[in-house]
Amino acid sequence: MTPQRVPLLASLVVLLAAACTTATDHDGAAPTTATAPGATAAATTPATTPAAPTSGAPVEGAWRATYGWAVPATPARVTHEVRVPVTPAPGEPLPVLVEVRVGDHPAEGFSRITFAFRGPTPSYQVGYVPQVFTEGRGAPVELPGTAYLSVRFDPAQAHDARGAGTADVPPSRIGYPTLRGWAAAGDFEGHLSFGLGLRPPAGGPLPVRLGESTRPDGTHVVAVDVRRG
Repeated sequence: MTPQRVPLLASLVVLLAAACTTATDHDGAAPTTATAPGATAAATTPATTPAAPTSGAPVEGAWRATYGWAVPATPARVTHEVRVPVTPAPGEPLPVLVEVRVGDHPAEGFSRITFAFRGPTPSYQVGYVPQVFTEGRGAPVELPGTAYLSVRFDPAQAHDARGAGTADVPPSRIGYPTLRGWAAAGDFEGHLSFGLGLRPPAGGPLPVRLGESTRPDGTHVVAVDVRRG
């Protein structure tokens, strides 16, 4: 190898390493083993025309928006018909949460959290609330930020027959520019809920977008996108 080639090869190694550390999967979220980095780029993508919530099964292998960029004045709800039990006993009676992921998209101007389910896609509802409370007990949920989103799924569960948790999850502190953290808020009688802590740059509510996709293994994914600025 000639001396002139060494700097070029070193540069290629650095570039490949950088690409690997920022890659996300086809859901637009990082694997749960990755730690959410702090992002510095400002949002540059303008908001699109708001769309009303829709219902229906997701198209396999494709991502589709079910609620366009908007600030929901009332909770945005997407309904799916789920026949319970979804599998005969001793199978799982409800859609089961198997994974939560987060991902940042500075170039597109949003951050994303996804919820992946084994079984059919449950109905879900997302809306701003003054405070997130736990299902059943009604205890306040501690979240970072100054604005809060409630994310609820039904019918759904995140535990198995022994009561053990079924989902791989990232750290609760996300640390993106506006999407600061998340927390579980309940898994009670077929209602599965979470809270998202946001920090809007101007103090007001941020536009959100909802979407769905189906992975090649049949897992159904629900995405909640939050504007970065």
